[in-house]
Amino acid sequence: MGQSLSSQLVNLLAAFLLLIAFAMLSQRRILTLIRLFAWQGAALTASTLIVAYTTGQVHLYFSAALTLLLKVLLIPWVLHRLIDRLQIRWDVETLINIPATMLIGIGLVIFAFALAAPISELANTLTRATLGIAMASVLLSFLMMIVRRKAVPQVIGFLAMENGLFFAATSATYGMPLVVELGVALDVLVGTFIFGIFFFHIREQFDSLDIRHMEKLKQD
Repeated sequence: MGQSLSSQLVNLLAAFLLLIAFAMLSQRRILTLIRLFAWQGAALTASTLIVAYTTGQVHLYFSAALTLLLKVLLIPWVLHRLIDRLQIRWDVETLINIPATMLIGIGLVIFAFALAAPISELANTLTRATLGIAMASVLLSFLMMIVRRKAVPQVIGFLAMENGLFFAATSATYGMPLVVELGVALDVLVGTFIFGIFFFHIREQFDSLDIRHMEKLKQD
């Protein structure tokens, strides 16, 4: 596979990741959010495999396998089990309406591309053109965390933001050292289980997963 074709495929997958980030930002059905997160992980896995094959970076094969195991299979399965146990399907309430959120998202994308432009010019990696998209995905995921009232979509936003950070690392330097990636993956997995326990405690205490109820704990 030539570098030109590889670069085009990586750019295509990067555009797909950005579309998924916008879809997650506008999505209110939690089950669909989890599926979009799994698709994001699949695109990230494919992009990492292409970069690994083209550049000969062996550690990226392990990164791709880890991403497939965690982001496409294990974490979506855990989240599915959580929403089944919690009996939630929709996140109707948002702090900002969807059209306004999408406009803010477009502004963040423009900001991310402007911020990444000088960095991309200094990089000499195959994926340097995707750095702006990676940063935009991080910002869009962060925006999703801010505008959602329910805890589960916020956690999915946090996990999607970690995906964007991993893609940014791959874009800039062909990924992080394997030891660091394993540590981050373990932290994400443990964090997912802790969030699950946290959800159940919120539901038992308030009979809702609306984060506004947490303000009562501060007042008490």
